[in-house]
Amino acid sequence: MSKTLSQFLSEVYDKDVMDRSQIRKQGEGGRVGRDRRKSEPERRRMKAVGGGESKPVSYKDRKDIGGQKQSSTRVQQPEKPRDDEQVKQTYANTIRAERRAAALERRKTKESGGEEVKKPTTSKKDIEKQASKLLSKKTPEKKVSPEYKSQKASGLTRKERMSRQRKGETELRSIMKAQETKKYEKMTGTKPDAKGRTKIMTRVHKRMSS
Repeated sequence: MSKTLSQFLSEVYDKDVMDRSQIRKQGEGGRVGRDRRKSEPERRRMKAVGGGESKPVSYKDRKDIGGQKQSSTRVQQPEKPRDDEQVKQTYANTIRAERRAAALERRKTKESGGEEVKKPTTSKKDIEKQASKLLSKKTPEKKVSPEYKSQKASGLTRKERMSRQRKGETELRSIMKAQETKKYEKMTGTKPDAKGRTKIMTRVHKRMSS
């Protein structure tokens, strides 16, 4: 009796291996192409799950999944028509100036008895690369301080970090309150009343915010 493809695969491949989707389908999940995202064991970016533990982040599907991106949305388009006379003239003047400068450099080198500077040759492929680079959108380069050091992962969730921060602030506020109360008693010689406690807390809040 002949076996079906699914029966053959179940015998050859382990079920756990098949469940991990190592055999990926083309256009899976409404995509135009195949899913190129890394599998969970391959992911290096971690996310805190609480209790000092972390796990690999899970990817979210894009909202525009299945749609083709137009090149006009990511590549800067020409501002003038290809046959514009002003564009042609500007390009011709640039080329002429470059050739004139190169010829002058070669003449100076020849008269000084140095080695002849060969005229640089640019292939069509290099010109196309340079044109694509010029037409692409310019994004400002982000400068990173040489003193910057990445923060080590704590393994705590945002809720846990905020809870720890609030506890620290409460403890600091208590220390400042004791200091301001002692200062108030030293200046007035009496225990602070309701008005005095308000003054003390105002000073504490001012110190906390500074």
